[in-house]
Amino acid sequence: MKAILHEKYGGPEVLKLQEIEKPVPSPNQVLVKVHASTVNRTDCAILRAKPFIMRFFHGLNSPKIKIPGTDFSGEVEAIGAEVNSYKVGDKVFGFNDSGLASKAEFLIINEDGLFSRIPESVSFEHAAASLEGAHYAYNFINKVELRRGDNILVNGATGAIGSAMVQLLKYFGTSVTAVGNTKNLDLLKSIGADAVVDYTKEDFTRLSDEFDYVFDAVGKSTFSKCKSLLKPSGIYISSELGPYIQNPFLALITSGSDGKKVKFPVPSDISATIRFIKKLMEEGKYQAVLDRTYAIDEIKEAYHYVETGEKTGNVVIKIS
Repeated sequence: MKAILHEKYGGPEVLKLQEIEKPVPSPNQVLVKVHASTVNRTDCAILRAKPFIMRFFHGLNSPKIKIPGTDFSGEVEAIGAEVNSYKVGDKVFGFNDSGLASKAEFLIINEDGLFSRIPESVSFEHAAASLEGAHYAYNFINKVELRRGDNILVNGATGAIGSAMVQLLKYFGTSVTAVGNTKNLDLLKSIGADAVVDYTKEDFTRLSDEFDYVFDAVGKSTFSKCKSLLKPSGIYISSELGPYIQNPFLALITSGSDGKKVKFPVPSDISATIRFIKKLMEEGKYQAVLDRTYAIDEIKEAYHYVETGEKTGNVVIKIS
């Protein structure tokens, strides 16, 4: 089978497309013919092992999992003798930020692994793009106690995390101000934003509005810059550690305060995310935003594009 190999850390140039042996499922495993995957921020961080802490999870000197890929959609090709939950032909999708070796024509996954059936009428491309960004967005939201009508600002609302976050926040009945670039303002309105800010023309940190929460989905701002936007007991959450790795420490320092706080959204419980997002997809209340689609032999170009930081929503890799 064709697979992308990632045998050492570095830029997209270290990726290689090769023919390797097709995996064989054990009695409790499912063999999936992969139709689509994505290139996302998690993939790029694993590729370069940056920040350095990534090496403690994915291999100190070289990647433990030689085939990259954290998400997928596809069809069940074969099942092990002890598998009861799935059958050949089932359309499935899944995500695991520890790695799934999904940038290959086939993958194997335990029956109780982090995947599920794709809802009816959802394409393989949209299914593959529905979990990574949504997982991190959901782990912003479940770290706070949202109330209907809360006023929330989302910085980086056009990325995979941000575009998912806008939709989830609207599902929970909040008012959303979305920060994005000029070309995507209509997109942000179409996915539910109540107000939009064009960061190419306006500094969102100078807005006169006050917000219950500021969610920085790209980690390009800071608590100090956003503090004036927050209500007296408002909360700032970022997707990144911060330029001085300050966000985890600020979360500790401000945790006992009655005033403005920082929370650090350590992501957890992928199974809960998959169940929740699948439910919203079935109800027609969530759809991943797609930007570009690349073939598997264009993998280097796909990574280069994602690393520019200019993508809108998700970048899909068509495998089969």
